[in-house]
This record gives sequence, C-alpha cells and structure tokens, in this order.
Amino acid sequence: MAVLQPLRLFAADKGNAGKPRVIVLTDIENEPDDAMSMVRFLTYSNQWDVEGLVATTSVHQKKETAAWRIREIVTAYGKVRDNLLKHEKGYPSADYLLSVIKEGRPDYGMHAVGKGMDSEGSELIIKAVDRSDSRPVWVLVWGGPNCLAQALWKVKATRSESELKSFVSKLRVYAISDQDDSGVWIRKTFKDLFYIVSPGFHRLGGYHYATWSGISGDKFHGRFAGADFSIVDNPWLDEHIRSKGELGKQYPYMKFLMEGDSPTFMYLIDNGLGCAEHPDWGSWGGRYELYQPRMERWFIEPETRPIWTDAQDEVMGCDGSWHTSNKATIWRWREAYQNDFAARMDWTVKDYGEANHPPVPALACPAEMTAATGDTIRLSALGTSDPDGDSLSYSWFYYPEPGTFNVATARTGSPLKIVGHDSRDAYFIVPKGGRLGTMHIILAVTDSGTPCLTRYSRVIVNVVK
Repeated sequence: MAVLQPLRLFAADKGNAGKPRVIVLTDIENEPDDAMSMVRFLTYSNQWDVEGLVATTSVHQKKETAAWRIREIVTAYGKVRDNLLKHEKGYPSADYLLSVIKEGRPDYGMHAVGKGMDSEGSELIIKAVDRSDSRPVWVLVWGGPNCLAQALWKVKATRSESELKSFVSKLRVYAISDQDDSGVWIRKTFKDLFYIVSPGFHRLGGYHYATWSGISGDKFHGRFAGADFSIVDNPWLDEHIRSKGELGKQYPYMKFLMEGDSPTFMYLIDNGLGCAEHPDWGSWGGRYELYQPRMERWFIEPETRPIWTDAQDEVMGCDGSWHTSNKATIWRWREAYQNDFAARMDWTVKDYGEANHPPVPALACPAEMTAATGDTIRLSALGTSDPDGDSLSYSWFYYPEPGTFNVATARTGSPLKIVGHDSRDAYFIVPKGGRLGTMHIILAVTDSGTPCLTRYSRVIVNVVK
C-alpha cells in the first residue's frame, strides 16, 4: 500500500506569506499585443501584489516608451474595479496602480545600462527587492529588460558580493524571448538568477521557436497545428472581450497574434495547476526545464549557464492527432484560459448572480505520497464544490512530462490506466518495468456554467521500488 505523506501546496502564491509580488516591464505600443495583455493582467490583478508597471523600450521600439498607454488602460480598469470586487476581493485601486506606473530610459538595450543610466523603472526594482519582505519579486518582461539590467548593474557596482548575492536571490524573471541585448548580458553576468526564457532574437527567427508563441501563434510566429485557433481570433475576442464595458474597449485588434506576453503572468495565476518555484511542473504559462541550451542560430550569443527554458509536452490536439512541442505546453490549456478570461470580463459588467465563478477543488487523498510498483493509488475529490451551485465534471489524468517516473503511457498502450478517470473518485495501479521516480496526476474540475470554468489539483506519487 502507498505510504501517505503530508499535504503540499501547489498554487502559485503558496509557500510565501501572501500574494506573489509582481513588476511588469512592457514595451507597450510597439504593437497591440502588450495592451491586450495589460487588459487580461488587470482582470487578475487581485491575485498579485502589483509593485510596478514600467514602460520600456525594445528592439521594436528603440527610442521611446509609452507609459501614457498603461495609464489609459488602468484608468478604464478604475471604472470597472467596483464591479470586479463584487466577484472576488483584493483588486487594487486604480489610484494605487497609477502610482506605480514608471518609465525606463528611452534608449535601446545596453545603451541604457551603466553609470548615470538610472531610471524610474530601475530604481523601482531596487526599492522593491530591498523592501523588508521575504517573498521573491517576479519581474515579467514583455519587452526589453534593460531596466532590470540597470538595477542589477548598480547593485553589483555599489554593494558587496554577499549583498549582491542576496539581492539576486530575491528575483524571479520570466521574459518573452530577447527583445534587446540586455537579457543575454543579465544571464551571463548573474549566473544564479532564476530566469525563464526561450532565448532568441526576432530578426534571427527566435520567436518561431519560443514556447510563449503557444498562447495564440498558430498562424504567426509559432506556426503550429493542433489547437483551436477560433478562440484566440478576432471574432471570438469581439464577442467575449471587446464587447464587455470600459475595460473591453481598451482591448485592441491584434496585428500579429493575441497577447504574446500573457504567459508571463498566466504562469502565476492561482488555479491550482502550477507552482511558481517549479517551472518544470507546467501551468497555463507553459512548462520549462532547467538546462544550458546549445547555441542555436536564432540566439544573440551562446548561453553560458543553465536557465529555465524550452520543454516539450505530448498533447492530443483538437484535430485528433498527437502533437509534441514546447508550444503545446501552453496551448493544451487554451480552452480553459480563454473561458477564464471571458468570465473575468463578465465580472467587469455583471452582478455576482449573473456571472460564473470557478469551482473549488478539494482532495480527500494526500497531495503527495510514496508508493511501490504494483501499489494501488486511490484518488478522491470528495469535498469539491462550486460557488454557483453548478454541476461539476471531473478529469483525472497522468501528466508524465513533469515527473521522473518513466514508463510507456496510455497513449502508447501502457499498463497505466486511471479507473474512474472521469469520476470524483478514481484509482490506478503503479505500473512495473519503468524507471522509478515521481508521477504527476492532475485533477481538473470543470463546472457547467457559462462559460465553463476549470480549476485543478495535483497529486505527486514518488515511486521508490
């Protein structure tokens, strides 16, 4: 029989007191997708402590920043914030968000890094990290990261080695490829910095290979098959996002793809699926593994140390075929994250009783256990509820890629079979013949509301013999 172990917490903001601390660096107005991402970001802003919204440059916008556009969207958010509070607590005031909008230097990449190159943005980062708070600071890089590079340069130049190490240890970075030359400098100079990225430069073809393009890049940048493109296309966005009040009006038409920057904060959404300190576990923001990638032709220069970077999932597409790619680590969740966004936009204009709210999964089995091959693992979601009283459907599935246990899966005729996989209670027998290690089992609970919403719990089984 399995040996039961203490529960672990998997939501993105667990493990630290309170919410994740977040600073956004955005080259907003270089094209529409940053503004699109900002609208979605604000509908989830109650889930984080937003400590900065910084307008930056990038290779696409080398000599100007556009803080005015952030202010425009935040002002629209202020008109719907009271309605959002009818649905969930914790949404920050528009006045507060306006107070943390800052700008970086209006110059490209490393030209804005060095002596005398401080900016509102770089100083905000330093002050946030220096604050007496044990939680790490997440820097979400939607454009160029030279504000972060300047903050790190200054700390390195003015503090002791131990102080610098402490400063770096409090930072977490999720960057959307390399949109200037400062990202590669940061990674090679600060080798202990927690950094999630698909390295690569646009003009070298880097965006085509990037994990983040799985958000909506089926026809542009990513150029992949398997996902339902209709729910990230303009007609769907017209109906479910742009039509929803003052904030919806701020959501522009896409020029290339929808919300290329959103995976940075979707990674932190508290839906029970992801764990912020474990990019390899997978989330709505994708899945990444820690290794030093080989030099690719789309890199600016070779990587010099391990980073959290591209990993692959094997996923059944809506076309009925299996697809294996790094993009699939994001698009596999597309229906869930789009429905969730549509519901949040409903919250901006509807009363509580008129809108849908996500179910609340509960595990009546341990979230972590130790087992041997041949053991029966019993799974239960007894106690799961829905705030709107909707009926619920259950799906238990094996997520092999995050684990270290290695055996052929059900997709290739494996002995692994979850009996009752679509029921509240289920079980499986740990198969024999593979490599021992951890198995990740995901519970997805979906309600019957409109749009239907999904939340998750994760069970980890450590197979030791």
